[in-house]
Amino acid sequence: MMPEFDVQRLPSYIDHTLLKAEADSAAIRKLCSEAMQYGFYSVCVNGTWVPLCRESLAGSGVKISVVCGFPLGANDSTVKALEAAKAAEQGANEIDMVLQIGRLLEGDYDAVREDIRAVVKAVEGQALVKVIFETGPLNDEQKIAACKLSEEAGAHYVKTSTGFGQGALP
Repeated sequence: MMPEFDVQRLPSYIDHTLLKAEADSAAIRKLCSEAMQYGFYSVCVNGTWVPLCRESLAGSGVKISVVCGFPLGANDSTVKALEAAKAAEQGANEIDMVLQIGRLLEGDYDAVREDIRAVVKAVEGQALVKVIFETGPLNDEQKIAACKLSEEAGAHYVKTSTGFGQGALP
């Protein structure tokens, strides 16, 4: 029998997210304030906002998640690793990296695994790594492969959409 879900704990599972290009410092401060007010697990932002989030969230226990290779995942692995390392150095607790979906679709599993591994190694001991892959264009076999490759590369979690890809909500 499954344990009863405690609805009071729901906020502690939420990544409060603002990834719009037009987000400004006032919007990021508001995001942080809301995360603290409602007891969200983390804020998820673009890397440029890590210092402001660290300052705004000081002492609150709210984590900072940063997207890497967002939203396409088509960045070179070296660039993703550098982006992730910089975010962790500035105080990010988690990295939400976007998988190279084009490589996955063509079956270049070694490239996908190594892309993920580069980010994992860049933040090892500093931040968790979550791999985002767009499930819209993937068949079941490719979704399974993406999960296995993420695990093999040392990622901690997988996520199923950036919210910007095929099948994204309006």
